[in-house]
Amino acid sequence: MKIRFLLIVICTSLSSCWAEPETVLVSPNENIFLEFSVDEKGKPQYEVFFKNKAIIKTSTLGFDFENTTSFLDGFEVLNSETKAFNETWQMPWGEQLDVVNHYNELRVELQEKSELKRKLNIVFKVYNDGVGFRYEFPEQENFKEAFITEENTEFNLTQDYKTFWIPGDWDIYEHLYSTTKLSEIDAKNYKVNSALAQTSIPENAVNTPVTLVGKDGIHLSFHEAALIDYSGMTLKVNPKNLSFKSNLVGSRNTAYKVKRTLPFNTPWRTIQIAENAPDLIESNLIVNLNEPNKLGDVSWFKPMKYTGVWWEMHLGKSSWDYGMEMVDGKWTDTGKAHRKHGATTQNVKRFIDFSAKNNIGGVLVEGWNTGWERWIGFEDREGVFDFVTPYPDYNLDEVTTYAKQKGVEIIMHHETSAATATYEKQQDTAYALMQKYGMHAVKSGYVGKILPKGEFHHGQYMVNQYNNAAIKAAKYQVAVNAHEPIKATGLRRTYPNIISREGLRGQEFNAWSGDGGNPPEHLSIVAFTRMLAGPIDFTPGIFNIKFNEYKKNNQVNTTLAHQLALYVVIYSPVQMAADLVEHYEANPKPLEFIKDVGVDWSKIKVLNGEVGEFVTIARKERKTGNWFLGSITDENSRKIKVDFSFLDENQKYEAKIYKDGKSAHWNENPLDIEFETIEVTKSSKLDFKLAEGGGLAISIKKKD
Repeated sequence: MKIRFLLIVICTSLSSCWAEPETVLVSPNENIFLEFSVDEKGKPQYEVFFKNKAIIKTSTLGFDFENTTSFLDGFEVLNSETKAFNETWQMPWGEQLDVVNHYNELRVELQEKSELKRKLNIVFKVYNDGVGFRYEFPEQENFKEAFITEENTEFNLTQDYKTFWIPGDWDIYEHLYSTTKLSEIDAKNYKVNSALAQTSIPENAVNTPVTLVGKDGIHLSFHEAALIDYSGMTLKVNPKNLSFKSNLVGSRNTAYKVKRTLPFNTPWRTIQIAENAPDLIESNLIVNLNEPNKLGDVSWFKPMKYTGVWWEMHLGKSSWDYGMEMVDGKWTDTGKAHRKHGATTQNVKRFIDFSAKNNIGGVLVEGWNTGWERWIGFEDREGVFDFVTPYPDYNLDEVTTYAKQKGVEIIMHHETSAATATYEKQQDTAYALMQKYGMHAVKSGYVGKILPKGEFHHGQYMVNQYNNAAIKAAKYQVAVNAHEPIKATGLRRTYPNIISREGLRGQEFNAWSGDGGNPPEHLSIVAFTRMLAGPIDFTPGIFNIKFNEYKKNNQVNTTLAHQLALYVVIYSPVQMAADLVEHYEANPKPLEFIKDVGVDWSKIKVLNGEVGEFVTIARKERKTGNWFLGSITDENSRKIKVDFSFLDENQKYEAKIYKDGKSAHWNENPLDIEFETIEVTKSSKLDFKLAEGGGLAISIKKKD
């Protein structure tokens, strides 16, 4: 039996409205339509079409359970209904102010024909920019608790797409992207960087977001939204059939991967669909599939740029640990400290002074608290870190008082070393300490193998750890920037104190990875893959590209102009000026861009780009109405045209241009940069040349 629905009503209000089902479910602009069916064996399945061309051919839906029969077939449709919805909501902070949330929805209620008569609902939402669907397990007499061993959601594709992927690692996302045909994905033989603290790639699977480009120009990206109390989803690859199938992250401690009491909903499974690469970045599908803000007023968090005691440790200039010893269960200064410790009162004051002088709102301090001497590589990490006790050379009262006087906020750092029980026990005390000192942002870390043993970073246990830590933090007016995290799935809409996260191979790999660092193409891929999931704390702004005085065999593989452009290209409401103070002070002209550039935006315009090659993005700052533009390229030099038609009518702007010099090259001459100031208007069109691994940054300010 096939069921087709045609949504034939138009919603003119901001609230939802209902329509009688007739044939197929279509997007508001009628470019995407979805067909749901139950085959002759009672298998639920779906298809997706874009402009009358199949994107997802017949793909089945279902589950395997522990100690009970699977949700595979034998279903019948009890009821189905459609509705249309159209609203505009506002981000308290973000890439834009107003977000249109316009979709058509189909809800199908299924029941088994067998004696169990178990029920399952499937909800589909079709937007102009893609499709989201999830499973609902309703309350029912004969099904109280689900022990899910696997979710069998298929995505059967219609062509051998060019695919940008990282392996379906259950522990980390810190891998370089591979670019292959879908049929050539071989995650099991992916070369893993030996510097990684942990890794687990059990299947030929990829992590999401995974982005695909078709020969016909169709761009797809697969991900998930609203990941709550569930396991993270990887996508198992069938190279022969050109298909993905959900493969949930598991645990060594249980046969099941997800345990839930009914009723509950799964995360949304998402397919972003576009005719070009820029439209993928402008898509709001992921955040729109999340519930509205549950925290209310979050004005206590201010988007900011920040500096900090961080990069110097990666370079080896200083250390996280002080050199204390554990004596009778307490960290004790035995007088043997190596004195390379970075988080000293005086060093942090130096960053505070620099930040206050250069329109930078925060200073991150890593290595301030006891425990770094045994933070990684030890099995007995529980109880090692203390999130309220500073090292002897860091005066918390003095630093926070000084920062407040200078108008700078200290960003707290909590490295858990993946010892989850210790962090759980101390969270309230740690957040209360932050509240006492007026700190509103914390960078958390989870380096190492998860404790308790047998759990993985991306399984249900850790999904709950990350989410619960952020929800609790909100009670203390603390915003969370998580590193070594679970993936971003748009929960920043529901809990706006989830401000940013790592979840990719970051800048630090350029300092010590041992494999040449991040190649010039890296962020031209990231912009169309990982960034589709949400904000990225990538830590841009390295001016000392070669840093030979610290590590001769390592460097950043971009030009200086590329580093400036990242403040616009890679989005985060917290953007680090990551280099050392002395390197910024030695380069006052490019520092001007970091000083000027915004972090909170009212509009975004992706001007051009191709996945893995280049991208140009313009963003409008909320408070000032000024625009900033960033463009980056891979290892290939290229010419780009910038059309300034995104600017306001009848308004003149001063454009400060930071561009690659004539001999700039990511390796041979990365510091060659040129500066130019001109007037531009809405009618302006300019040509620029990006060097190999190069970039372009423009500050576009209104003229009186």
